[in-house]
Parts: sequence; structure tokens; C-alpha cells
Amino acid sequence: MLESMITTMILTSMLLLTLPIISKKHETKITKIIKLSFLLSLLPTTLIMKHQTQNININFHMINTGTTNMTMTLMINKYSTLFLPTALFVTWSIMEFSTWYMTNELTKKFQKHLLIFLVSMLTLATAGSFMQLLTGWEGVGILSFMLINWWSTRTNANAAALQAIIYNRIGDIGLILVMVALLSTLGTWDMMSTLTLSTKDTMITLGLILAATGKSAQFFMHMWLPAAMEGPTPVSSLLHSSTMVVAGIYMLTQMHPMMSTKYLTTICLGLGTLTSIYSALCAIAQNDIKKIIAFSTSSQLGLMMIAIGINKPDLAMFHMITHATFKSTLFLCSGSIIHNMQNEQDIRKMSCTKNTLPTTTTMMTINGMALAGTPFLSGFYSKDMIIETMMNTNINAWALMATLLSTTMTSIYTARMILYMTKKFFCYKPTITQKESHPQQTFPLIRLTLAAMMTGTMLMPTMSNTMNSLATYMKMIPMMTIIVGTYMTTEMTMKLQNTTTSWKFISHLAFFKMLHRTLPLKMLKFSQKHSTQLTDLMWLENMGPTTIDLLNTTTSNIISMQKGQIKKYFTVLLITTTILLLMQMTLTL
Repeated sequence: MLESMITTMILTSMLLLTLPIISKKHETKITKIIKLSFLLSLLPTTLIMKHQTQNININFHMINTGTTNMTMTLMINKYSTLFLPTALFVTWSIMEFSTWYMTNELTKKFQKHLLIFLVSMLTLATAGSFMQLLTGWEGVGILSFMLINWWSTRTNANAAALQAIIYNRIGDIGLILVMVALLSTLGTWDMMSTLTLSTKDTMITLGLILAATGKSAQFFMHMWLPAAMEGPTPVSSLLHSSTMVVAGIYMLTQMHPMMSTKYLTTICLGLGTLTSIYSALCAIAQNDIKKIIAFSTSSQLGLMMIAIGINKPDLAMFHMITHATFKSTLFLCSGSIIHNMQNEQDIRKMSCTKNTLPTTTTMMTINGMALAGTPFLSGFYSKDMIIETMMNTNINAWALMATLLSTTMTSIYTARMILYMTKKFFCYKPTITQKESHPQQTFPLIRLTLAAMMTGTMLMPTMSNTMNSLATYMKMIPMMTIIVGTYMTTEMTMKLQNTTTSWKFISHLAFFKMLHRTLPLKMLKFSQKHSTQLTDLMWLENMGPTTIDLLNTTTSNIISMQKGQIKKYFTVLLITTTILLLMQMTLTL
């Protein structure tokens, strides 16, 4: 009875999403339909979390030969039921925001593309067979190409879309290798059968890692992720929070029993560590607000891969859910600021937003703190659990140190972004008018921020992770990384307002005025004097003797051209006049 109720409600919520795609009369109600689907998906999620239901499979037989059994399977477990309402909630808020942000665009067509993007991801999330997984996998890849290239007249958008599709083709090769290996060894693409038989084929496991590396922008294949910022901001928000970039990590969490060998988890740990620290370093050096958030996405994806590398797929899923809430809000807040700043994306040219855009700035600050891992926000619970689990396991010390360093750098670039936005003096054009007058601009931000504040607290009891018995100083390490990163950024970004005498003395201690001022001043004055004199000499010479000499030469040339032969000139004139008179008389006759 319970299983049938859960299955019915999930199928209903998913089938509702197809109405605007099939029927044109529902095109104007896309946001309301997604909202209804989200509300319907909450009940089965609650029931599965309460009753600890393991797996519910719904099979539709397609092909059954002597050696191959192909079925369309809907697999409902705690991962898919957690991901389903999260993706629907985030998409509902993004759809509502896009009606304001994309007012001058083809809003219906744009929203339909986003909806198909969501349906493809949900197809992947509930896939019980690799054929269905490949369908959703290719769907999110194709739709990402179309949405990144939404402004197709821009060369950068074309290049970014091509870059995204090419890197994803590499990931597709890994998934196709997995399917070929499964069909040749087990004769089935059913996920439950694959996990039950627990094959140890190296091609299958390495193919899964390759597919996740390409789709989830891990190190060596992460370059397309910041380039994808050429698309509209709602696309970036959906792409980075709960759809395409988390597809690879989500697949690894579902197939984790096959990845539990030591060398495979070591590969995942090393890959995640490199991705996390490299992306955090890139984010520190960026000034484009969307690229900073994009690199932070890549860094957090590396942290999810680290969780898989320490055999904790539950923590990877937990961080994926919390990350979706605050990352989508950060992108929508950046879109609101960019829209009001007349498409300006440089954080150095943003200021005083706390006065002109108070709601957006508040939501940006709260979600930035969640990204950095501030206590009692969603990001704190998931990041803290991953780092504490790493410290409680026997793993590579360099991986642990790199993870702590990337967490510190996350605090650095987040604090830097917030400080630039809230500085007191104006850095933008005086003709720019900023306002928050539309409810579709602010309501989605507030809704997502509330989710970012409460999701971690609500999901914490459902995690199967055991309590870590660590020393107090080790428990405080994640918190110390946040404090150190924020303090360093504040010191480097904010200028010293009141300089004391001692500060002036210390800062000028190695500044020798004789060397740094007197000698260069003398040399520059000498150069200026002589260059001025040479310039004046040149102009005086050109305007005086040189000009007179040129005029005399020209006059003498004109005079020499006249030979003074009056008889010859008069004879030529007489002949010419006679010929003209004869021609006129002939024409008259």
C-alpha cells in the first residue's frame, strides 16, 4: 500500500511536467505546474525518509531475446526522492525569476526549453536502466547546448556551447563503454541486476569515472563550466545547481557499490581534491561575478567527488542537495545585480548595492555565507561532515590538507565578492538606476534563501553517517578555515581608514626619499627641458627659414615655366579661336 502510494504520487508529479510540452494551452502555466509537481513530490519523500524504504522498481519490458533483456525501469530510492523535490523547487523559483529577467525575450519558448531540461534530468535521476540513463544523459547535454547558445548571434555564446558539447561527448564515451561492457558480460542494462551481480570489470568502473568526469566538470574537463556563463543567468542557475553538472556525481552515488574498491576510491579522491583546490584558486583570481560562482560550483563538485572517494555517497548526496539551494540563489542574485547594472559583471564596478538593492544584497550575503560553510546554514552541515569524516579516516594527508586549503579559499573569494558589492563609495555610472520593484525579482530569492537556511537542519537526521569522535581542536578545524579565509580577505580588500604615525613610519621605513624621489625628479626635469627645447627649435625652424625657402623655391619654379615667347602663344590662341568659330558656323548651317 505504501509503495503504491509513493509510486503513484511520483509518477503523477513527473507526468504533470509533460503537459506544457504536449499541449500548447498549458504553455502559460509552466510555473504553476512545476509548483504543483513540487508539492506532490514532498509526500513520497517524507514517507521514504520516515519508513526507510530501500528501493521501489517499476519495470516496463521492451525487448526480451535469448541473451538480452531490455526494460524501462523507474527506480525510486532515497537518492531519487531527495533529488526530485529539490530539482522541482529550484526550477520553480528559476522559472518565476525568468519571467522578470527575460521579459524582452521569447519567454514561453525559453521556459519550455528549461522544462525539457528539467524533465531530462529527472529521467536520469529516476533511471533504473542504463538505456533510460543514457536518454536523460543525452537530453541534458543537448538542452545545455541550446540554452547556453540562447543568444546565438554572439560569438562567445557559440564557442561556449560548442565547448560544452565537446567535453560532454568525452563523458558520453565513458557511458557508452559501460553499456557495451555490461551487455557483453551480463547481458542486461538493468541497474539493480548490475549491482546485485557486482561485476568487477575494470572497463565498467573506469567508464563510470570517465563519464562523471566529463559531465560533472572534474579536473582536466572543467574548462567548459566557466565558459557556459555566456548563456542567460537563469540557465546558469539551473545548469549549476540541480541539473547537468551534478548528473555525473549523482550517477556515481547510485552506482557506488560498484566503486567500493580501493584503487577506484583513490582515483575519485585524487580527482576531487585536484578539482576542488584548482577551481578555488581560479575563483580567487576572477573579477567576473558569474565566473566566480561558476568556479565555486566546480570546487564544490570536487568536494562531492571527495565524499565518494572516502566511501560516503550519502554525504555527497547531502552536499548536492544543500549546494543546489544556495548556488541557485547566488546565480539569481548575480542576475538581478547584472540586470540593474546594465549588463555589468565586473565586481570591481559594483558598489552600494546594500542601499539600492537591499533584498538582493541580503540574500547574496546569506547564501555566500552558506557557501563558505558558516555554522547553522545548509552548507555548514554537509561540508563539515565531509571534512570531519576525512579526518576520521585513514586517507592521504595531502588530500586532507588540500581540501582544507580549498575550504579556506572558498571563504576568501566569497568574502571578496561580498565586500566589493557592499563597499561605500560608488563605482558605477551615475546614469544607472537600480531598483527592486517587481515581486518576481525578489520572491524567488527569498524562497530559495529560506531553503538554504533550513535544508541542512531538516536533512541532518536522515544521514546514516555515524557520529565522529574527534578531539576538540580537530572539530574546530573546519570552522577555523572559514575564519582565517574571511579575515585574510577583509585585511586585503578593505583599505585602512585612519593611518597612525607608527603605521606611516613602519610602512615608509624602507622608502628613501633621496633615491625614490630626488634622482628621478632631476632626470625627468632634465629630459623634459631638452625635449621641449628641441621641439621649440624644430617648430621655429619650420615656421621661419624653412618655410621662406620653400616659398621662394615654388615661386621661382612657376616663373621659370613662363618662357616669354609671346608670338607663339598668340599664334596658338588665334588658331584655336578660328577652329572653334568654324565648328560653330558648321553646326548652325
